[in-house]
Amino acid sequence: SGLSFEWRSLESFSGDSALTGISNVRAADLIIAAQRETGGDSTADVDTLVYDAGRPVLVVPHAGPLVTTYKHVLLAWNGSKEAARAAFDALPFIIEAEKTDILVIDPPETLDDSPEAAGAEIAAALSRHGATVSVSVQQSGGNSVDDIIQTRIAETGADLLVLGAYSHSWLRQLLFGGVTRTVLRTSPVAAFLSR
Repeated sequence: SGLSFEWRSLESFSGDSALTGISNVRAADLIIAAQRETGGDSTADVDTLVYDAGRPVLVVPHAGPLVTTYKHVLLAWNGSKEAARAAFDALPFIIEAEKTDILVIDPPETLDDSPEAAGAEIAAALSRHGATVSVSVQQSGGNSVDDIIQTRIAETGADLLVLGAYSHSWLRQLLFGGVTRTVLRTSPVAAFLSR
């Protein structure tokens, strides 16, 4: 399409620190990283990229078909600055997709209108860019957010998850787990993360 590009390949092996490659990725439009295989080494390298690179990271799952065009995007929306950053960083994918579902889990109870209002503004913003969007609201009912996201992926056939990473502290997620770490380990589809 006449656009210039540059591809750089950096490999990280067990015991290497992703921090050594951070300076190489900070000027990148997009970082593409492989998901660790189940039972493989930790996700620490990808965690470090997502947390420290300052650039969006597309994590490609270790299993499943190779997808080069994403048709159905699931945007996990919690209204955080990380979620907003991810939504707009992923805008090229969202615009090209046939549809984007915005999933709001446990919206704040202080909304004046309907629960969908928690995702109404981001839906309107994405629509102004030409994206086809819908908003779904779900109460967790004691289920974990990552389980709800994975169930929604399976139910809708989404092939790309867009998620704001580490909207809670990295230390808290490291000690107690969290949505970002679980997505990095177990997402069945490609995951686009920004923070």
